[in-house]
Amino acid sequence: MIKAVVGANWGDEGKGKITDMLAEAADIIVRFQGGANAGHTIVNNYGKFALHTLPSGVFYDHTTSIIGNGVALNIPVLFNELQEVVSKGVPAPKLLISDRAQMVMPYHILFDQYEEERLAGKSFGSTKSGIAPFYSDKYAKIGFQVQELFDEKTLLEKLMSVCSVKNVLLEHLYQKPALDPNAIFSELMEYKKMVEPYVCDTSLYLWNAIKEGKQILLEGQLGTLKDTDHGIYPMVTSSSTLAAYGAIGAGVPPYEIKEIITVSKAYSSAVGAGAFVSEIFGEEADELRRRGGDGGEYGATTGRPRRMGWYDCVASKYGCRLQGATEVAFTVLDVLGYLDEIPVCVGYDIDGKITTEFPTTSQLEKAKPVLKTLPGWDSDIRGITKYEDLPENCRKYVEFIEEQIGFPITMISNGPGRDDIIYRKR
Repeated sequence: MIKAVVGANWGDEGKGKITDMLAEAADIIVRFQGGANAGHTIVNNYGKFALHTLPSGVFYDHTTSIIGNGVALNIPVLFNELQEVVSKGVPAPKLLISDRAQMVMPYHILFDQYEEERLAGKSFGSTKSGIAPFYSDKYAKIGFQVQELFDEKTLLEKLMSVCSVKNVLLEHLYQKPALDPNAIFSELMEYKKMVEPYVCDTSLYLWNAIKEGKQILLEGQLGTLKDTDHGIYPMVTSSSTLAAYGAIGAGVPPYEIKEIITVSKAYSSAVGAGAFVSEIFGEEADELRRRGGDGGEYGATTGRPRRMGWYDCVASKYGCRLQGATEVAFTVLDVLGYLDEIPVCVGYDIDGKITTEFPTTSQLEKAKPVLKTLPGWDSDIRGITKYEDLPENCRKYVEFIEEQIGFPITMISNGPGRDDIIYRKR
């Protein structure tokens, strides 16, 4: 059976923790989209980790970790991450890499940096990990799949052709040094040595695993609002962040995805530019940021301070609907314990009309939050393991949000650790 763990919002919802927790009962964990431009922070018995490409199930010795064909694979980043995990005492994970996964090329990162420089104040807030140039090349059919590393003659010919086009842009648009295809070829040969032991037809591996009744977890990166089709376009990532894309990015039949666990934070946070209706500022935001997550709300990949806001029922309802949520994991609820009152965004005021449906970007830019204030519980809820033991106002907060979004909240995270979780009956 296949379960997907995906984000309802802007990313940074706590998917890594939920995947790490569910991986105990899984056989295989698959990363199916995105690249090393966002991270998953995990706290477990081995310590604290920020994973960028490795699936969040690598900490169990019974699991197989798969980098699916839909991933933007930065090979040196993956192997640095692998070495770091093993250096902290984690048993070397069983890792498989799709032969159809495409590689983030060294020049993709350069082009990402150069374009953000060129756009200056109108930039997209990129992490400069090469993701947009990578996907541009993938869909322009000038990307490089892992399997191409094993046909050296054809690889060099293709590199020569691609670099000739790239160098026109470098010279005339960016005024930057030209690419040397021979130097890039030498670098790719180093990549080949790294990946060779792990490369296989992962979709066939997963097909056979499904037939054998194995438990498979698909791990998504970012969240609905960063989806290239359904997110806050153009302030989105360049891949699909939806569970539906898991079938494509892992190479599995869509009808095998039986459960979609959609993760949503008890408040809002976002990294990068774009409309953020429930955003808060100043000391109010600083305090929530300081208290948030495990060690504060800063990007796991970039270290950038996250933008903060109150829980947004409009965005979350939309996010869960697009994911096809069968259940919701509600995270970092413990962070809100310092507040006497907690505002929640329950609607958007757009030109004097109130809506509870998430609009397109041009309308979203005009939206003002309609807030409802709920009483806080003013206490620390870490260590509580039963839902009925939570303070009454805390339970009311969960139940109010569940009613607003229309999807069942079945898991509540009340701390950063693997075991800081409350299961709630549907």
